Amino acid sequence: MKKRDVVKSNELFNEIIAKGIKINNKYFFIYGMKKDFIKNNYGIAVGKKIGNAVIRNKIKRQIRNIITNNFKLFPNYHNYIIIINKELLKLSYQDMEKQLVDLLNNKGEIYEK
Repeated sequence: MKKRDVVKSNELFNEIIAKGIKINNKYFFIYGMKKDFIKNNYGIAVGKKIGNAVIRNKIKRQIRNIITNNFKLFPNYHNYIIIINKELLKLSYQDMEKQLVDLLNNKGEIYEK
C-alpha cells in the first residue's frame, strides 16, 4: 500500500464511517464507500486502548502488508476504513491475515447494493 492510497482527510474518514457500508467480524470493522476514481484508498484506525504506540504501529504495518498482498479482494472505486478491535492482539500474523481475507471474501453481496 502506497502513501498515495491513504485516506488522509479527517472529514473523509468520518464521512466514510457515517455513510459507508459496514462489514465486521470479531477482529475488524470495515467501512466501504463508493467513489468516482478507479484506485482504492484505505484508512486504518487503531485506538489507544489497543496498546502503546509501538504496538499500534506494528498492527498498522501488518494490516498495510495484508492489504498489499491481497489487494485484488478489495473492489475498485471504493474508499475503505479498517478499524481494529482489541481481540486482534491475541492473533498471530497468519491468523490476522486469514480473518481479514475471510471477512473480505464473504462481503460480495454487500457491495453490490
